[in-house]
Amino acid sequence: ITISHVTRRFGSFVALDDVSVDIPSGRLTALLGPSGGGKSTLLRIIAGLDHADAGTVEIEGVDATNLSPQARNVGFVFQHYAAFKHLTVARNVAFGLEIRKRPKDEVQRRVTELLQLVHLDQFADRKPAQLSGGQRQRMALARALAVEPSVLLLDEPFGALDAQTRRAMQDFLLTVWSRTATTVLMVTHDVEEAVYLSNRIYVMAA
Repeated sequence: ITISHVTRRFGSFVALDDVSVDIPSGRLTALLGPSGGGKSTLLRIIAGLDHADAGTVEIEGVDATNLSPQARNVGFVFQHYAAFKHLTVARNVAFGLEIRKRPKDEVQRRVTELLQLVHLDQFADRKPAQLSGGQRQRMALARALAVEPSVLLLDEPFGALDAQTRRAMQDFLLTVWSRTATTVLMVTHDVEEAVYLSNRIYVMAA
């Protein structure tokens, strides 16, 4: 990912001011900084969920600045799961594939693979409310990986978890990343978490 001279304003508030950064492929990179530093805004601009007032976003050598979120091949994991409460775990994971109208047998195969990867295959028919916090976040990770994204974006993914579950999920993320070799960019305000997880750290000041 190459971010070049990105600026984003909300009225008189400048969230990002001429930000340029290169995110290496196949690595786990952390954006570290306090609340209000623009980390989540930058992540949303990369994903196409927000737009830059100036500057460009390049993903895998392609100018993605004006592409739709679907065209960017990016997976996104939010802090608070953003699960579809009325769907089962399996249907949550399948959602991105279904809206892309992938063949049913491909969807079933991919969902089965991912639920095994995140150790949720025995919970496939449960609803998100029947899972623990850590299990819901593993489901969110599987859902983001389902479409085989070139980039996985994580916005404070473990911030809502207790300390013990948080460390378990950090270890779990490292395991999943080592098996998929996906480019990962994670937002965090936790220095220890950034040092523990990432190959490279960029610090954003408020």
